[in-house]
Amino acid sequence: MTTVLQVDNLDVYFGHGRSRAHVLQQVSFAVKAGTTLGLVGESGSGKSTTAKAIVGVVRSAAGTVLVNGANIAGARGRALNALRRRVQMIPQDPYASLNPRMTVGETLAEAIDPRRASVRAHAGKITELLALVAMDADASQRYPHEFSGGQRQRVAIARALAVQPEIIIADEITSALDCSVQAEVLGVLRELRTRLKLSMLFISHDLAVVRHVCDEIAVLYQGRIVEYGKRDDVFDAPRHDYTRLLLDSVPDGGPLK
Repeated sequence: MTTVLQVDNLDVYFGHGRSRAHVLQQVSFAVKAGTTLGLVGESGSGKSTTAKAIVGVVRSAAGTVLVNGANIAGARGRALNALRRRVQMIPQDPYASLNPRMTVGETLAEAIDPRRASVRAHAGKITELLALVAMDADASQRYPHEFSGGQRQRVAIARALAVQPEIIIADEITSALDCSVQAEVLGVLRELRTRLKLSMLFISHDLAVVRHVCDEIAVLYQGRIVEYGKRDDVFDAPRHDYTRLLLDSVPDGGPLK
């Protein structure tokens, strides 16, 4: 199976001098075509920093990030911008991630073609993207404040799909939503995975959610990967004490059981 995203020995430091902190230490994992890898860990473990390093927002001190063989970590300028379009991120907060002054149609048109962001020119594609996330075409004429949190997150998913990326990074995309809305958004993602054969890095602190959507799991603890394997192997026979601690915190039952 083809590897879409390969992260090898990624190191990231924050700060300078005595205050310099080693926040990611030799982080390595891979996402295969059409699969979802869950990157899990508590707040402060380095999950979001890993995502930002992958897309080039945070500069790595060492390591490689390959998207179908092209090294994002070593790219600069126009080459980096081109590679970033191949990796799209769905942000955590559906309330802050959409421009309140732009209609949904304008937001999607800008994602499709930033230089020719015409709703009229891209009307067919906009309708298609909204349909993919189970939203009606007339949603394109409305503003973000007119939608619920779950609907806004579906718009964010549609925006990420607009350029047909090779991999999607979903960064804690259900953490700001209540359980019933979480299930709704995860249902959309599951349908898209099947329909579009998406390759995805799914970042979360919630192992119940991760088990619902992921094929493999990498556990991040204090900037290091401490466990990595197939979903059922990690859940049924965790090897690291930290993984067992995370699993013990997962409540029984609930809509994602």
